[in-house]
Amino acid sequence: MSNKKENPLHSLVAGASAGAVEALVTYPSDYVKTRSQFGGVSDGPIAVIKDTLRTKGFFGLYSGATALIIGNGAKSAVRFTTYDHIKSLLQDDKGKLTPFRNVLAGLGAGTCEAIIAVTPSETIKTKMVQDARRPDPQYRGLIHGVGQIIKTEGIQGVYRGLFPVIMKQGTNSAVRFTSYQTLKQFIQGDQPDKRLSSTATFGIGAVAGLITTYASMPFDVIKTRMQSLEAKANYRNSFHCAYRIFTEDGVLKFWAGTTPRLVRLVLAGGIQFTTYEFVMKVFRTIG
Repeated sequence: MSNKKENPLHSLVAGASAGAVEALVTYPSDYVKTRSQFGGVSDGPIAVIKDTLRTKGFFGLYSGATALIIGNGAKSAVRFTTYDHIKSLLQDDKGKLTPFRNVLAGLGAGTCEAIIAVTPSETIKTKMVQDARRPDPQYRGLIHGVGQIIKTEGIQGVYRGLFPVIMKQGTNSAVRFTSYQTLKQFIQGDQPDKRLSSTATFGIGAVAGLITTYASMPFDVIKTRMQSLEAKANYRNSFHCAYRIFTEDGVLKFWAGTTPRLVRLVLAGGIQFTTYEFVMKVFRTIG
């Protein structure tokens, strides 16, 4: 990420590319994570993978993937474009941000992506993953699934769990961008426009993903429960959902699915920042 103001269209395209590539590569780990967060007794990651391969085949690990790939591309486009814009407003004359201003830029980006892209795509993905577990699935595909959700629950059916999604995405972006920019500025030293290698960018992004996972995991668990097929009957709101998880499953349930999500976000951090920087580099070269 450059310390100069970026062209919004370039940020949009680079962000969308980064999100789509990352989702395609890491989706199986997200599928396993989502499966482990539903109510009741949860299988471990290996058991989920074995069961899915046995009953659904390899592509069973990509149940609900279309919604997430499209949504991930959209949310990353919004995230990077919003972050670059807010960053350009808050950075100093040398192109640097204080950690606090980095957090503000990340929170703004996370809130925007949660409302515009993440909540609908995550809700649809979660319902489709859970539906795929049934002996007789109701949804025949993405379009049919969305139609059925809206038909039975209304448009609010694809916006369930909005509050925990905003909390999760705000935390995600604030922690991820702050970690990434802090590590990047440390490596660049007194050369803010110094270009880092793809390996260094991937490494910094991976570390940012590691930190982000543990910071935002409780919001992710609440979000998954609120977007499940039984959410309307089981939970009055996000706070009631959190209360039931705590009292019925224990505090550690808030970190259920951490292992597969950790794998995903470490890879995601590396893939997204590397892809974003590469696409932006292409734009600067041809522009």
